[in-house]
Amino acid sequence: MTDYMVEGLIKRRAALAGDMKRAQAELAQMARDLETLDGALRIVAPELDLPAIAPKMVKPPEDWSKRGEMSRQVLTMLRLSKKPLTSREIAAQMIVDRGLAATPKLVNLMTRRVAGCLRDQRDKGRVENAPQRGGMWLEWRTAR
Repeated sequence: MTDYMVEGLIKRRAALAGDMKRAQAELAQMARDLETLDGALRIVAPELDLPAIAPKMVKPPEDWSKRGEMSRQVLTMLRLSKKPLTSREIAAQMIVDRGLAATPKLVNLMTRRVAGCLRDQRDKGRVENAPQRGGMWLEWRTAR
């Protein structure tokens, strides 16, 4: 058991060290790119105070999903559901599944994203609009 554990830890360490080397190489390339941009700015705008330009920090919101994750979740929910679902119902379930605080702003944002995902899946022939039950919300189901 110990040899197996040591082997796993060695593999994990090697992978982490590789990730660090890649990150260092990317950082070095970014530094070279920044120097090139600074040189170009000095030529076209010599009076510009370069150190005064603040770095722009971009942090994606926690409610963003990885590429393709939303489509997989939406299609899974529709497959498992016994009845057609609205975009809002799917969005609400996704919020619960991710453990996010269901604020009205987040529910509306996720509903729009789910609706866009559903329209894209409809164009690909994977889902379709179900006959409405009387509400103003369109209902969706997997394509038959």
